[in-house]
Formats: sequence, structure tokens, C-alpha cells
Amino acid sequence: MTGASEHRAGFIALLGRPNVGKSTLMNALVGAKIAITTDRPETTRKAIRGILTTPDAQLIFVDTPGVHRPRTLLGQRLNDTVSQVMAEVDVIAVCFPADEKIGPGDRRIVASLAQWPRAARVAVVTKTDTVRREALAPKLVEVDRLTEWTDVVPVSAEAGSQLGELTEVLSQLLPRSPELYPAGQRAEETPEEHIAELLREALISELSAELPHSVAVVVEEMSPREERPGLVDVHASVYVERSSQKAIIIGRAGARLRQSGTRAREQIEAYLGKRVYLDVRVKVAREWQTSPKELGRLGF
Repeated sequence: MTGASEHRAGFIALLGRPNVGKSTLMNALVGAKIAITTDRPETTRKAIRGILTTPDAQLIFVDTPGVHRPRTLLGQRLNDTVSQVMAEVDVIAVCFPADEKIGPGDRRIVASLAQWPRAARVAVVTKTDTVRREALAPKLVEVDRLTEWTDVVPVSAEAGSQLGELTEVLSQLLPRSPELYPAGQRAEETPEEHIAELLREALISELSAELPHSVAVVVEEMSPREERPGLVDVHASVYVERSSQKAIIIGRAGARLRQSGTRAREQIEAYLGKRVYLDVRVKVAREWQTSPKELGRLGF
């Protein structure tokens, strides 16, 4: 282990368009499921912090919502969250999927880096397991030419490729500092916040392409059952914008909600290490994505 004066610690933002693999990458780097992952864009809605502590450094990864052109007040607030995070981090790691062409959204993100000159810039080419080896080199060259990077690192979170190399590159860019979090801590979220995300992930996996953006989840109450210490009662509310959406989530005779609840309960039990009774109620908060009052009540 390095001496205290040589130890490094700091914050690393993962930036990129929606659905470029930021959450999957952070989970792989930290070695635990910190952020939910789906194949739907705009799954991440808050700045999620995952903590990796090594003998020489502590890397605090901040998974940001995907930068996009906002269509609602919620979308604007997600972009504002990204801007706030960028102003405070030591390194910005911009993700570019290996299996997609560089597009206008990528170029807008690269251009925006000038707003945060204090942070080092690293390009991360993700999903390298999805392309042939001969196609990867031209992709790396294309990304390298976008701006002046400290480094360009190809990785595959799914295959576990180059994760150690990326960790080493990022560690060396952090300031000298003692650990900022206890060594055993891997996330900053509260259990209630993480459980709400696990339920939202299960719902998104069951729903149609458009509806996930209209779904918000809040854990209203969580406590161990007195007469059964090994059982935890979790009461959660799922908010949608219209009654028709409520019907979609519940499904015929409640089948879809039961299926989503079962999927979520399995994940929650694995997370808590205890049996869980999950009570889910679906409620309507009309046009919550555009209502400042409702957004505030739902934590945005």
C-alpha cells in the first residue's frame, strides 16, 4: 500500500448519451450493482455514486443521466444534474459505444467539456465485445480525434476486459488525498432509494417502449416485521401520469404488476440479504414530468 501522502482519491463522472453503457460500466468497476441497467434510454435519473477502494486510491464514480435534448421539465432537470456534477469532479470519462457511429449528440457532449476545464478528460470506448477486433482500431482513432484526451481506453464491462487498465488510468488522474468514504462503503444511496430503483428497473423491463419515462417510484416505508425479525416489509408507490398508464402497469387481473413485483422482490432480497414482503400501490400524479410541485415531491 502507498503512503498516506501518495494515496489518491476523487470523483470521476461518467458522461455520455443515453444508453451508452455508463451504468453497466460503473457496476463492473465497483464490483456491485449500484445503478440499475436496462436497454431503454434515460434509465438513470439521478447522479448515482459508486465507490471503488483499492490499496492506492479511492475512486468515486458518478453515473450521470444521459445528456439529451429535453422534452419535459424532468428532462431539463436531468441535464441540470449533469452540469452540477461536472463542475465538481476531478475527471470526466466520456463513454462512446464501440458498436455505434459518432453522432451529433456525441459531438455536443465533447464540445460541452470546455465548460469544465479543471477536470481531466478520458475517452472510454465501451461495449468492445460487440465489434470485431479489426473494427476497433478505426473507432479508437475516430474517438481520439474528437478532442484532446488524456487517454483513450477501450473496455467491455460485460466481458470484464480492460477494467483494471481503466482503473489505473483514472487513479493516476485523481488528486493526492486520504480516503473520502469508509473503505467498505460501495454506494452513497440510502437503502430506500436503491430499492425504489430496483423496483423501477423491474417495471421498465416489463413495459412498452414509451411508458418507462412516465414511471416514478418512491419507497414510502420500510421496516423489519416485529414478530418475524428475518422479514422486511417494504411499502412502495409507483406513480404514473394517466389512468390508462396505471392500467398498463397493473395488467389483466394484476398479472403484470405481480410479475414485476416478483422480479423486484428477488433483487431486493439479494440486496438486503433478508426475506421481503413487497407491497406496491400504483397511483396517478397527473403530468408529473412537467409539474414543479410533483417533481419536487418525487425527489427531482
